[in-house]
Amino acid sequence: MVIAGAGLAGSLLSLFLARRGYDVVVYEGRPDLRTTPIDAGRSINLALSARGLHALDQVGLTDEILRLVIPMRGRMIHDLDGTQTLQPYSHRPGEHINAISRADLNKKLLDAAEATGRVTVHFNHRCTAFDLDTRRLHVQDTRTGVTTATTVPRVIGCDGAGSAIRQALTASPGFSFTPEMLDYGYKELTIPPGEGGGWRLEKHALHIWPRHRFMLIALPNLDGSFTCTLFLRLEGPESFAGLAAPADVRAFFERHFPDAVPLMPDLTGEFFENPTGTLGTVRCRPWHHEDAVLILGDAAHAIVPFFGQGMNCAFEDCATLDGCLERFGPDWRRVFETFYRLRKPNADAIA
Repeated sequence: MVIAGAGLAGSLLSLFLARRGYDVVVYEGRPDLRTTPIDAGRSINLALSARGLHALDQVGLTDEILRLVIPMRGRMIHDLDGTQTLQPYSHRPGEHINAISRADLNKKLLDAAEATGRVTVHFNHRCTAFDLDTRRLHVQDTRTGVTTATTVPRVIGCDGAGSAIRQALTASPGFSFTPEMLDYGYKELTIPPGEGGGWRLEKHALHIWPRHRFMLIALPNLDGSFTCTLFLRLEGPESFAGLAAPADVRAFFERHFPDAVPLMPDLTGEFFENPTGTLGTVRCRPWHHEDAVLILGDAAHAIVPFFGQGMNCAFEDCATLDGCLERFGPDWRRVFETFYRLRKPNADAIA
C-alpha cells in the first residue's frame, strides 16, 4: 500500500492500515519534522475535538495525545476596550476542544506508525504524478530533483490541498474539481510566556479579537506561549497590502488589538519574518478511481482553518475508511466507493 503525504492524515491512515496487517510505504516531500525544524509561521495550531479524538481512540493513542493538549473550555472574546468575555462551549463537564501543536501531534503519529514495523516513510520524496492506466507512480527526490517511476497496485492521496494525486484523477471520466480561493490570508505571530514560564492570558480558552472583516485568534501552548493568527484581506483597505512598514503594523494593532500589543514584544519582527499564507476551499468528485486511487483529507475537501475542523474531518476520514476495510476488505473498489458515498455529504456540509 502506498500513501502520498506523511502529514496528519497520512501518518494516521498508515497506522490504521498497519494495524490491519498491511505493509505501507509513505512518501513525504518535506524533511522529517522530528529532526528538522518546521518553517516558522506555517503551523496553525489545531483545535482537536471529540470527532478527532474518536479516530485516535481507534488506534489506541488517546491517552498519549491528551498529554499534549490544553483544554479550551470556551471562547474568550476581546472587545476593543479590553473587556474579556468567556463564552463556554458547553456547561457540561468534559465538553471542550483541545489546543495542540500540529508538529507535536504529527510527531506522535509518525512514531506510532513506524513502531508497528509495517510503515516505511520516505522523507524528501514527493509524489508528483500517477498514471491511472499504467499505475505508474512518479516520485521526486526533493534534495536532488531526480524523479523515478514505479508501478504500484494503488495509492491513497493524503498530500494536501495542492494534491498531485488529485491531479491524476482529472484523467478520470466525470471528475470535477472546484477550488475556491479566498481574498483573505493569514499571518502567524506569538505571545511569549510570561516570567517564570506562565501564560499571560487565560490558558483554558481560545482567544478571539473579532473585528468585523478581520480577526486575531490565539491558542495556548504547553510552554506558556500562545500561537496567534491574524486573518486579514490580502488587498484593499485594512489589508496585508497596506501593512508595508513596521510603523503601519504597530499602528494597525494598536488601533484594533490594543490589549494584545503589550503581550507581543516582537510583533513587527515576526510580522515581516513570517510568510503570509493563503486560504481556500477545495471541492471535487469523485474521490476515487476504480481500485487504483483514493484521496482524503485536504486533498479531497480542504477547508479554511478558522472553522477548526480540517484535521478533525481528516481523522474521521481515516476512521471511516478503516470501517469500510473491516466490512469489505480486500475488495478495494468497493471499499473506496463505500467510503466516498459515506463521507462526501459530510465534507460538502463542512466546506
